[in-house]
Amino acid sequence: MCSTIIQVKLSPNSAKNAVLGWEDGADGGKVLKCCVTAAPEKGKANKALISLLATHYGIPKGRFSLLRGGKLRIKVIEIQGIECISNIVFKR
Repeated sequence: MCSTIIQVKLSPNSAKNAVLGWEDGADGGKVLKCCVTAAPEKGKANKALISLLATHYGIPKGRFSLLRGGKLRIKVIEIQGIECISNIVFKR
């Protein structure tokens, strides 16, 4: 099965849950900027991020995996079963 890897810049403790769009990352790649209302404790913000992305893209939550960045603002997320999101392709 194909998969897509994306980098996400997460802002926890925000006023709303939202996918804000793509921006240029420090490494020259693209980063999807998101915010969630959940606190960054005990994985709550990470779970909220997965739910947000699943709802936003219409993909089941079970297809998302947090690969890196569990305790960092920049997350690396794998999405199983798709090849691209918003014309940004990160094949594994």
